[in-house]
Amino acid sequence: MAQPAEKGYYRFLVLFFNCMLTFGSYFCFDIPSVLQDQFQGNLTCPNATVINGTLACVVGLGMTPQQYNLLYAIYAWTNAVVVILAGFLIDKLGNRFGVFLFSFLCVLGSSLFALGSHFRGTPYLLPLMLTGRLLFGSGNGSLTIVQNRITAFWFKGKELALAFGLTLAFSRLGSVLNFFFTQRFEENFGMQWTLWGGALLCVLGFMSAIIVSTLDKVGMRQLGLDGAIREESRKVRIQDVKLLSLRYWLLVLTIMFFYNGIFPFIADASKFIQDKYTDYSQKEAAYVAGAVYDSSLVLSASVGILIDYVGLRGIFAVACALFTLPVFGLLAFTFVPPLVSTIWLGVTYSFAAASMWPSIPLVVPQATIGTAMGLATSIQMIGIGISNLVVGQILGTKTSDTKIPLWRWQRMMIFMLANTICCIVTSVLLNIIDHRQGGMLNKMTKNSGQTGGDSDREPLTQREEEESEDEGDEAPPSRSINS
Repeated sequence: MAQPAEKGYYRFLVLFFNCMLTFGSYFCFDIPSVLQDQFQGNLTCPNATVINGTLACVVGLGMTPQQYNLLYAIYAWTNAVVVILAGFLIDKLGNRFGVFLFSFLCVLGSSLFALGSHFRGTPYLLPLMLTGRLLFGSGNGSLTIVQNRITAFWFKGKELALAFGLTLAFSRLGSVLNFFFTQRFEENFGMQWTLWGGALLCVLGFMSAIIVSTLDKVGMRQLGLDGAIREESRKVRIQDVKLLSLRYWLLVLTIMFFYNGIFPFIADASKFIQDKYTDYSQKEAAYVAGAVYDSSLVLSASVGILIDYVGLRGIFAVACALFTLPVFGLLAFTFVPPLVSTIWLGVTYSFAAASMWPSIPLVVPQATIGTAMGLATSIQMIGIGISNLVVGQILGTKTSDTKIPLWRWQRMMIFMLANTICCIVTSVLLNIIDHRQGGMLNKMTKNSGQTGGDSDREPLTQREEEESEDEGDEAPPSRSINS
């Protein structure tokens, strides 16, 4: 009689709680963006007047624009550094260690961040909130790695992109709900309760971590892999990074250049829309900019099913970059409604996320998936951070109230185009190298089963590859990945 872990429903039960790991942290991450006016609002409003029923002066935490942006900068740079070590630790110590540690850091970081808001007007506010963001950044990016690693074990072959698409959709659902509900919640209950609400959602993520780790452990035991996995963990060394192939590095560069053209644009899209299309209010511009994430939320699962059915991940990577080129051209040099461009960008982003990230487990040794994911995330964050700095220099303004000339926005879009062209180059080279090495990324997967997908992977370790060559016609090794 088949064990529960061998049945399809068990995998999707694991996937559901695995998706919930990052729902709360993605919601919590962008709360400062939604409440930017409250973060930078005045400490007091002694001579405030009411205009159209609204207080002209916003009572807030009194942060300067530099201090506010530091909340995001410390998250990004912490993430870029920590995820490398985190990936190796997950490979060495296992998924269950990682899921507890990093979900706890998200809870601790978001709680410190919320606690800092109680020290408004004191010297303790900024250090507490920055420390909270630092710990939160250490946990959130690393939690995504262990989430992807769990997904890569339980879903292979024809279900891999679907599973990755669903985890992305749940994460983006957190971002979208934050966008729609946080402002209203803050108006009714205040900033402090709003920040604590974000921390509570991270606690729900920690509870999901307990459940998914239990399911993972029970499933490993039922599949008879628990002992083998611990043995494989002991073999993982930092030197294993040398096993990462040229295909992997080209894939990482493709991801970095594509995201360099997405996230820096989204960060400034609302202001760009208000500056170029003068009939948009701040709220309307924010809704239009948010259409990128809305499209991704709606399409992620269906796009994952499509890619699982047809394969062709390398071809999709090239196509995503090619179809993204017109977006920045339309934004820079035409007055086509911006919603057309943001929805279009959301569609290409959905296809890119469903084709690029699930390709990493296919081109690296299985025992180094965590390290590979960590390196890819780090390089992606470094690229985005550098791109944000370049965009800041191009736009050349220090205050959000100044209207930026159109020619500066056009230069920014040209920079986005340059990143997209680099993405096309690296993705074409990726397809050439992949074709020479057997065409794994572009294999048609519609006829492959769950277990049949195991052969479409890199070996667990270099030693396993050598041993499998020596075994000849012996029985194939059992399915395994470090957990």
